[in-house]
Amino acid sequence: MKNLFDTTWENVLLIFASAVGIYLAIILLTRIVGKRSFSKMSSFDFAMTVAVGSIVATTILSSSVKLTEGIIGLASVYGLQISIALARRKKSIQELVDNSPLLLMDGEKIINANLLKARVTEGDLRSKLREANVTDLKQVKAVVFETTGDISVLHKKDDQPLSLWIMQDVKRA
Repeated sequence: MKNLFDTTWENVLLIFASAVGIYLAIILLTRIVGKRSFSKMSSFDFAMTVAVGSIVATTILSSSVKLTEGIIGLASVYGLQISIALARRKKSIQELVDNSPLLLMDGEKIINANLLKARVTEGDLRSKLREANVTDLKQVKAVVFETTGDISVLHKKDDQPLSLWIMQDVKRA
């Protein structure tokens, strides 16, 4: 029973450093590789999910990681999540951590360079347009690849322009 709670300050610092390193590496790699395979999650959410899962699995399955060390690792990751969530209130931090929405169609015009950036094929785009009940490209005001990997289709209604506020963070190129 004593082995479950026996650890050193050196181990505590190593666990904390590992948690910080893995967390930041997941965010960085997700930003570099892209978010397509993590649909419905931001890189911020994905990093947290993977880090917690990994710490839990390692703590439970590895005899070399003590329960105290696993708890310290989890506390470190949750502390990071809270810190990043608070820091994301600053635009510069938010831009580092989060992906930006990307314009895939401007009216009837498909922006092929952005399809390539988002790793979305024309077939994916057509499928999403059908899913959004678009029967003619003239019905499309804009199509946006969201930060979660979702694709939003904004329909033309009357001839009203899109609100600047709605399109504020969307990258055009």
